[in-house]
Amino acid sequence: MTLYNRRKTISVRVGNTAIGGDNPIRLQSMNTTSTMDTEGCIEQAIRIIRAGGELVRMTTQGTREAENMRLIREGLTARGYDTPLVADVHFNPAVADVAARYVEKVRINPGNYVDPARTFKHLEYTDQEYAQEIQRIRDRFIPFLNICREHGTAIRIGVNHGSLSDRIMSRYGNTPAGMVESCMEFLRICVEQEFLNVVISIKASNTVVMIETVRLLVKEMDREGMAFPIHLGVTEAGEGEDGRIKSAIGIGALLAEGIGDTIRVSLSEAPEREIPVARKLVDYAARSAEVRASARIENGVLALSYTDESLEDFQLHAAMDAGALLIDGKAHDLRLTDPNIPDELIRSTQDAIMQGARIRFTKPEYISCPGCGRTLYNLEETIARIKAATGHLKGVKIAIMGCIVNGPGEMADADFGYVGAGRGRISLYRGKECIEKNIPEEQAVEHLLQLIENTL
Repeated sequence: MTLYNRRKTISVRVGNTAIGGDNPIRLQSMNTTSTMDTEGCIEQAIRIIRAGGELVRMTTQGTREAENMRLIREGLTARGYDTPLVADVHFNPAVADVAARYVEKVRINPGNYVDPARTFKHLEYTDQEYAQEIQRIRDRFIPFLNICREHGTAIRIGVNHGSLSDRIMSRYGNTPAGMVESCMEFLRICVEQEFLNVVISIKASNTVVMIETVRLLVKEMDREGMAFPIHLGVTEAGEGEDGRIKSAIGIGALLAEGIGDTIRVSLSEAPEREIPVARKLVDYAARSAEVRASARIENGVLALSYTDESLEDFQLHAAMDAGALLIDGKAHDLRLTDPNIPDELIRSTQDAIMQGARIRFTKPEYISCPGCGRTLYNLEETIARIKAATGHLKGVKIAIMGCIVNGPGEMADADFGYVGAGRGRISLYRGKECIEKNIPEEQAVEHLLQLIENTL
């Protein structure tokens, strides 16, 4: 265990909020309401803010949504809230250009900002052709940076494991190296243009991939003389116990190493419920190792002792303390004790941490997105139905995605996928292959169960 010591980064202004530098670690969440529902967005944003959220992100699928962010911003300001808003943009750089005029920060995804939507096809490029593709990014990205500069808008370069472009995957594979290069292509342009109002996120639903990739990104930034603030999150972490434990493993391991300037715990629950969990992770990471846990490793077994009275606190603390030690191979098993927690809950926590660290699978793994304005069905209700029907399938990975932005890409690690294809319509996947398209929502869970039964 090491003492918590923040990595030094530059300070970035996002509206009235500073991220990085000597500033506190900032907490954020994302609306699940439609961005065209102005009043609904305002009300949900206020719930997030009152829970302690310091940035609120909203999806902007198109120009209409980007334009409506102006009304949402005005409505929040009129009610006395100046918390920065973040527009989440995929597939359409023109939407980012519009959003940058109305909100404090715009998130773009390098995997689909200029490159076409992924098809998982292998593409061959000569070095000259590859350089031409980078020039194409520059030609489109620099005008956006100029708009942001004019309006004082920050940007987030947000890479997701599931949405790397075919171009990147063809040269680097679906790997941490590919994720880092996808980010660095855009960062180099920012530095060249002397635009430094940038935050980075580089996420995966697989905690091992997430931790390895962020560490690699830090090394690459250090090598190239960069120190941009980093946003941490385990994407599609799920809900309930599993979502909290997976998030604590990935985020906690990096916070303990001093990495991280802003975080989001992505739960398939109401967004305001993410904030108290994020607060607990940050507060616990700030404690010294002596205060945090009594740990020992004997014959590869990591033993951790606690006196937490809250089950959630116990689970978060144990996952944060054990995560990196297990993932880095310093231990291969886990034994927890806490006199205030029943034995059966201690055992289930041990199993969930071991599964979250990708060491031992004792139950199904559910990769479920937290939902946003793009979600095309009732996410929480659907997750509950699928869990109830598949809880016996030990080790089977099932992805439950609200839309096609991260599904099917983010669920490439899953055996089966349930993806929103349109309002009230679902497509089913086996691995990366779409097996059934546009199934009526009321029939989709039964079709998924049939697909799993026919495959296993």
